[in-house]
Amino acid sequence: MSIEPARSRSRSRSRRFLTAVAALAVTLITPLLASSPGASAAAVPLPPVHAGFDYQLGGAYPPPAGVSVVSRDREDPPAAGLYNICYVNAFQVQPDELNEWAPDLLLRDANGDVVIDEEWDEAILDIGTSGKRDRIAAKVNGWIDGCASAGFQAVEPDNYDSYERSRGQFGTGPAMDFITLLADHAHAEGLAIGQKNTAELAEFRADTGLDFAVVEECGEYDECDSFTDHFGDNVIVVEYTAKGLATACAGWGDSLSIVRRDADVVPAGSSGYLRQTC
Repeated sequence: MSIEPARSRSRSRSRRFLTAVAALAVTLITPLLASSPGASAAAVPLPPVHAGFDYQLGGAYPPPAGVSVVSRDREDPPAAGLYNICYVNAFQVQPDELNEWAPDLLLRDANGDVVIDEEWDEAILDIGTSGKRDRIAAKVNGWIDGCASAGFQAVEPDNYDSYERSRGQFGTGPAMDFITLLADHAHAEGLAIGQKNTAELAEFRADTGLDFAVVEECGEYDECDSFTDHFGDNVIVVEYTAKGLATACAGWGDSLSIVRRDADVVPAGSSGYLRQTC
């Protein structure tokens, strides 16, 4: 099945610093999260560490030799015999899927206009209230059910850091509350769940129920240790530059799963395809 252009591209959301506002919000909600339902660990199979990995968001193709872990879009089938991670755009909406969402679930500005992540032309979902989080989670959890039914072992919800693009309408607290809803459901379906980027929230992975991390460009921006400090070796690194790959391999090549892909993560055989490892 073909993939929509927005979904076929990588979503590099690496951040090099935590703003004062985000830091304050994290401090305020930490006591609340400590007792949340998502704090308990789930007995789910995690991706093997320091494994051959391929990022196939731009379309499925036969994994290269030596690959044992693959991440694919939820609309593609898992790779037979491998550990498969199911990509889900959980916090934002692709342009061609806007009509699939109730209008009041799309974040709007003071003029009533939908707030857009301009880099990807994606509407941001309004997770600012408990009621809306529950309604959005009901839909996303349906996709997670589909991942489980298809045979994936894990799910990778993207755009955890959408609060950075919400124009201050919601912060880290709602983001963590929402990812906790998804984590609880994924675990109930027997799936592991990965944190996508968002270095400033890695320290709360136990509170939110996240099991491993999928990190774009932590070598490029010198923040891989922001994830390994909290996820140990359960970190999958995707780089898009030679510099990023070299840095990641020099620091973590003996312990983490690391791959360099082309920026559009196109299938093998397509123009522009690139895949390199340590």
